[in-house]
Amino acid sequence: MKIHIQLLILFFVSFSSHAQQTVGLFTRQTGQLDGYILFAPMPSDTTYLIDKCGKRIHHWPSTYHPGLSVYLLEDGSILRTGNTNNSILNYGGSGGIIEKIDWQGNVTWSYTLSSATECQHHDIYPMPNGNILVISWEAFTDDDAIAEGRNPSETNASIWSDKILEIQPTGTNTANIVWEWHAWDHLIQEYDASKNNYGIVADHPELIDINFSATAMNPDWLHINAVHYNPQLDQILLTCHNFHELWIIDHSTTTAEAATHNGGNSGKGGDLLYRWGNPAAYNRGNPGTKKLYGPHNAYWINAGFPDENKIMIYNNGLGCPQGNYSSVEIIEPPIAQDNTYTISTGQAYAPAASSWIYTAVNPTDFFSSNISGAQRLENGNTLICEGAKGKFFELDSDQNIVWEYINPVQLNGPISQGTTPGNNNVFRCTYYAPDYAAFSGRELTPGSPLELNPLNYACEITTDIIATEENTITLFPNPAENILQINFSGDYQLVNAIGQVVLSSTVADDQNSIDISHLSAGMYLIQFQKGNNYTLQRFVKK
Repeated sequence: MKIHIQLLILFFVSFSSHAQQTVGLFTRQTGQLDGYILFAPMPSDTTYLIDKCGKRIHHWPSTYHPGLSVYLLEDGSILRTGNTNNSILNYGGSGGIIEKIDWQGNVTWSYTLSSATECQHHDIYPMPNGNILVISWEAFTDDDAIAEGRNPSETNASIWSDKILEIQPTGTNTANIVWEWHAWDHLIQEYDASKNNYGIVADHPELIDINFSATAMNPDWLHINAVHYNPQLDQILLTCHNFHELWIIDHSTTTAEAATHNGGNSGKGGDLLYRWGNPAAYNRGNPGTKKLYGPHNAYWINAGFPDENKIMIYNNGLGCPQGNYSSVEIIEPPIAQDNTYTISTGQAYAPAASSWIYTAVNPTDFFSSNISGAQRLENGNTLICEGAKGKFFELDSDQNIVWEYINPVQLNGPISQGTTPGNNNVFRCTYYAPDYAAFSGRELTPGSPLELNPLNYACEITTDIIATEENTITLFPNPAENILQINFSGDYQLVNAIGQVVLSSTVADDQNSIDISHLSAGMYLIQFQKGNNYTLQRFVKK
């Protein structure tokens, strides 16, 4: 029989009088979810993994700044995009290379997608089959755009559209493109009846108006900044910044079908299955019906989590009529039994409003004009990255902040505590649970905080233990002064109140005691191991 034991040890936080806190761990309260946070500071070439005490667990070096996303894979490698500084397709979010870097920091695979006509940007997504979804710009001339119905006054040498590639890594620096989708294949316009794609925009919400969001000043027409995959639906979710929308497309098509309006599980080829956030983008709304403002990081919430299978979005809020403020929102799309999405004739896609929204009490206190993201956690909490400030915080189900951290890493590395941060922006941060496969068999001993000259603080530790009933361990006396008696034989570690291992040894079969006379007075955590079984106990040294 197995017993699930939760041990909570609450330590204190003490701040030095000579340093004002500006970075690092600010808040860690009861109710936050223990685990690890992965992030790649945008000015840095290093990716970091920290624990919820703000201490370094691991890091991965690269020769590139992010381009922009990073993922921790189950084998302990990271899948990371890098900025190759493409001299032509070089706009916010520019990348150009994808690297797989193992736990030891070795680049085991890389793939460059950067030229005068295409460039990876913003986000990628590792698929369950081992392939990778990639967002890439593809460049067209102004003549190309005009032929497709773009207003000539809104062109200037080139226009960048977006394509989604599914690539299969091969070798050490190659890949096969096994599937692709191009926004350019799904256009409509009602500007010029003599050109391609002419039609009534409002009659075709499944198509993309080539004149919406068009400006000669910005060739990056769509600016898709996030891609996510749902294997149960075999659908892809895209966040389109410049249309202020999220889009869903069918992945079950062949590449040939994805270029048309037929085929796949939906029968709609590569047309948009669903869109939400700005009905004016397909002429079924006005400024008053706009819900999203420059959004990022739309994704399906994990099955089994609160609000499972709904969509969470970071709504940046730049240009919101009520003022510039961000929100994190959840919507429930109107999905039918056949996994298509319902829409009434002449109406916008439902829902009329989000089912869950977070804003600050004073809305403008929470605002990032660009980048950023959010993640629903398994206990119902929500992790938020306020990207422009390099700020991560976790909300409980009542929207109380239970964990808060500010990235201390800038262009030249970590800054000292007390220094006001700037240029510490982070595209996105991601939570990984302690039992995630990447951590199996890894050394995860916390190091120092990332910031230089950190404040003197200790942190609460929450540990979940699986122990067998027949191996329940008792310590006596407790408190103890010199000798700790124990009904156990096997390996153990003693950890002090600031998380340092002060003793690591073995209790012999005929011993059943531990000499603690040399320890300083205080509270300790002792971890026992026998085979694959672990047990934690605490005791007080007098």
